[in-house]
Amino acid sequence: MATPPQASPGYSRTITPQMDSLSSKPDQSAMSPAPPTISSGAPRFPPPMSQQDQIPSPSIKLPTMLSPANGVKTGSSVPHMSTPPGPPVFASPVRPAAVPFRTSPATPQPVAFSSASSLPTSSPPYFSNGSVELQQQLPSAIEEPMPDGKSPCVLFSAHKVLKHKKQANVPSLGFGVLVSPGRDTSPGPQVIQRDPHRCLDCGAYSNLYSNILIGSGQWQCVICGNLNGSEGEYIALSKEELRNFPELSSPLVDFIQTGNKRPSFVPVTDSRTSAPVFLVIDECLDEQHLQYLQSSLHAFVESLPPTTRIGIILYGRAISVYDFSEESIASAEVIPGGASPTQEALKALIYGTGIYLSPMHASKEVAHLIFSSLRPYKLNVPEASRDRCLGTAVEVALAIIQGPSADFSRGVVKRPGVNSRIIVCAGGPNTYGPGSVPHSYTHPNYPHKEKTAIKWMEHLGREAHQQNTVIDILCAGTCPVRVPVLQPLAKASGGAFVLHDDFGEAFGMNLQRASARAAGSHGLLEIRCSDDILVTQVVGPGEEAHIENHETFKNDLSLCIQMLSVEETQCFSISMENRHDIKSDFVFFQFAIQHSNVYQADITRVMTIRLPTVDSVPEYLQSVEDEVAAVLIAKRTLLGAKSHSDAIDMRTTIDERVKDIALKFGSQVPKSKLRQFPKEISLLPEFLFHLRRGPLLGNIVGHEDERSVLRNLFLNASFDLSLRMVAPRCLMHREGGTFEELPAYDLVMQSDTAVVLDHGTDVFIWLGAELAADEGRSAAALAACKTLAEELTELRFPAPRILAFKEGSSQARYFVSRLIPAHKDPPYEQEARFPQLRTLTTEQRTKLKSSFIHFDDPSFCEWIRNLKVVPPEPI
Repeated sequence: MATPPQASPGYSRTITPQMDSLSSKPDQSAMSPAPPTISSGAPRFPPPMSQQDQIPSPSIKLPTMLSPANGVKTGSSVPHMSTPPGPPVFASPVRPAAVPFRTSPATPQPVAFSSASSLPTSSPPYFSNGSVELQQQLPSAIEEPMPDGKSPCVLFSAHKVLKHKKQANVPSLGFGVLVSPGRDTSPGPQVIQRDPHRCLDCGAYSNLYSNILIGSGQWQCVICGNLNGSEGEYIALSKEELRNFPELSSPLVDFIQTGNKRPSFVPVTDSRTSAPVFLVIDECLDEQHLQYLQSSLHAFVESLPPTTRIGIILYGRAISVYDFSEESIASAEVIPGGASPTQEALKALIYGTGIYLSPMHASKEVAHLIFSSLRPYKLNVPEASRDRCLGTAVEVALAIIQGPSADFSRGVVKRPGVNSRIIVCAGGPNTYGPGSVPHSYTHPNYPHKEKTAIKWMEHLGREAHQQNTVIDILCAGTCPVRVPVLQPLAKASGGAFVLHDDFGEAFGMNLQRASARAAGSHGLLEIRCSDDILVTQVVGPGEEAHIENHETFKNDLSLCIQMLSVEETQCFSISMENRHDIKSDFVFFQFAIQHSNVYQADITRVMTIRLPTVDSVPEYLQSVEDEVAAVLIAKRTLLGAKSHSDAIDMRTTIDERVKDIALKFGSQVPKSKLRQFPKEISLLPEFLFHLRRGPLLGNIVGHEDERSVLRNLFLNASFDLSLRMVAPRCLMHREGGTFEELPAYDLVMQSDTAVVLDHGTDVFIWLGAELAADEGRSAAALAACKTLAEELTELRFPAPRILAFKEGSSQARYFVSRLIPAHKDPPYEQEARFPQLRTLTTEQRTKLKSSFIHFDDPSFCEWIRNLKVVPPEPI
C-alpha cells in the first residue's frame, strides 16, 4: 500500500480526536474598509490573545487558520441600523463572529446602522479622544512602559496602526476589530465589586494605561487626557501598590453590582439557567416529519435541568395551551387563532386555575405525554396551504411568560427578572391570523400582504425584546416557510432563525443548544477610542442607542449600541479609519459592556487596548491578521448581498478589492504590468476566493431563502463560525487515528484516505473508493471522522449537518463543490499550494486525477491571474 503523504512544514497539523480537549491556534486578522455601517467576517493566524471558543484536541496539529446582523451606517445625518438574526456559537472549536457598523470616512459624522432593516437615528458619534502628549507632563505619574493590552474578547485586524491617514484609510483592506461582549474568558476576568472610576469629561474608565499621580491619587484619562480624582483610592506609596487594583493591572475587568445588595454575593455565570422556555410547536405536520419531531422533543425534555420552567403551545388553525396542573394528564386550553387574543381572554387564561409554565422536575411526565399524543395532519391539504396561526401562538406565549402584566388598580408593571426564551418549531409558513401571508405567491395582493406581515412580525419581535424574551425559530422540512416574513420576528427579539432538512438529529441538537444559551438583558455597548480614530461601521446584534450622559460627563462622544441580547457567542465587527495623520506613538480603544445577567446582577465589562502606531507600510502589513481581516471584509460585503443579483455584484466587488489591495500595497512585477499581491497577507486572497464561490455568495446552496438565512446567520456569528463559513477547514485521516490539516483543495481527494471538511453550518466526511473497499479500515476511519466532527462542533450553534458519503456518490458533490479546484493547474502550481503532492508516486497521482469531478470553476491561481495580479507565494 502506498505511503500516505507527509505533512508539509508550516501548513499542516496532526490531530488526534479526543472529545474532551480540542485545541487549535487562535485566529486573527480582520480588516474592513468602507463608510459607516452597522451590521452583523474570515482571517489569518491570530496570536494568543483570542482563542477561547476553540476547544481543539491536544494532538491536533493545524495551520494557524481557524474558524452577527446589524449594520450601522453613518456619513449622512440620518443613521440607520438593523440586525439580522444572530447565530450563537458556544465554546466550540470555532470562535464567535462579529458585526460591522459604519460611520463617515473623513470627518466626524453621525453613525448610521445599516443591515436588513434601518431605523432613523440622530446624534453624531464624534469621538473626542484627547491628547496623549499630556501624559508626559505628569512627572509623578506612573510612566513605566506596560505591555499592550490583549484580550480574548477583542480581535484587531492588525496589531499596529498606520500613522498616515492616506495610507491607513485604504477601503479595500481597512482596519477594524471584532468585539465579543459576552464571551467567556479563561482564566476569567478580574471581578470588582464597587463602582468604577470614570472620567468626568468623556466617561471613559480608568485602566492599566492611565497615568496615576500616586501622591494625590489622580489619574489621567487615555481617551481625552482629562485629569480626574479617585476619592483618594489611588493614593499609594509606590506604583507597585497600584497593581493591586484589577483595573490598573488587567486589560479586561468586570464591575459587578448584585441585585440583592448583599456585599459578599458574587453571582456565577451558568449557561444553563432556570429561565422559562416556551415551546411553540407546529401541529400541521405529516407523519414522517412528526415522528422525527417527537423524538427530538422527548430528548429535549430529558436534557433540561430540573429547575427550568417549560411551557408548551401547539398551533394550527387554533392554539392549544397545555396545562400542567394535573399530574399524568395532558390537557389544554384552546384559543381561536384567527385574530390576536383579547385582553379579556388573556386575563381569563392567566388568572385562571391552569399552570402553563412549570418546572421540569414537576412536569416532565406530562411533557412526555403531550409529545406522545401528537398526531399527524389528517386533511388532504398541501403543506403550504395548511392554516397555521404562528403569530397568535407567539402572542399567547409572550402573555403567559409576562404573567399579570399590570396590577390594574395600581398600574404597576411586573417584568420577569431574567431573559425568557420562546422556541418555535415550524414546518411551514404563517398562513392564518395576524402576521400571515396568503397560501400562494400568485395571490393578487401578495406583495402588500407580505409587507404588512413583515411589519407585524417585526413589531411583535420588538415587544418580545422589551419583555426580555428571545424568540428562536427553528424550521424544518421541505415546505417553504416564507423566510422574509418570519426572520424579522427572530431578529428583532435578538433570537436565531435556522433552517433544517428535517426534524431529526441536527434539529434536536439545536433545540437543546438554543435553550441552553444563557442570555443577559438590557445590554449596552459603549465604544471609545483616541481622538485620532473614527468609527466608520459596526455590525452586530444591536441598534444605535441614544443616551444622554451630558449631565454626568460633559463631553461623552462615545458610540452606544443597544444589544438585543447578551450571549457568549455574539460578536460585533467595528470598522475604523484615521481622522487625520497620527502623531502619537500609541492609540487607545476602550469597549464597555453594561448588562444584567441571568442572576439579576448588573455587570459592566471594560476592555482597554493600546496599539502602537507605525510609519512603515511593510511593518503594518506584517501585523495584519489575515483571518480577522477576511471575516471583517466578508461581513461588510454581505451587507450588500440582500438578493441573488446583489450577491453576483458582491463577487465583482471582491475581485475589485483584491486588485486594489495589490495596487496599493503590492509590488510591481519586473518587466510587466502585473502587480504582486503582498506576501505579508498571503492568506487573505484565498479566503476571499472561498467567500465568492462558497454558500454565502456562490451557487452551492440552491434556494435563495437558504442563502438569505445563511447570510443573516453569518452577520451575527462568532469569529470562529464566521471564519469556517467563509473558508472550510480540511482534515485528512491518517493511520493511527490522527488527522492532518491540509489546504481545502480538491487535491485532498486521494482514494486511500478519508477527509473531514468543516464548513461551519455543514460538516462533510468523504471516504475514498479504495479505502471504502476495505471494510475494516473504512469502518475505523469513518468512526474516527465522526468522532472528530462531533468534537469540533460539540458546542456550536446552530449545530451543523454532518454528512458522510463515498467517493463517486451523488452526495460527494456537496464535498467537492466546496474545495478549490486545482486539478487543472500545472504541476508546479499544485505542488506550491499543496506540498504533500511531492510525496506521491506516479500511480497515486494517476489515481488522484481519476477521482476528480470536473467543474467549470476556475482555480484560485486562474482567478487571481485573471485579475492581473500575481498570487502571493504560499506560506
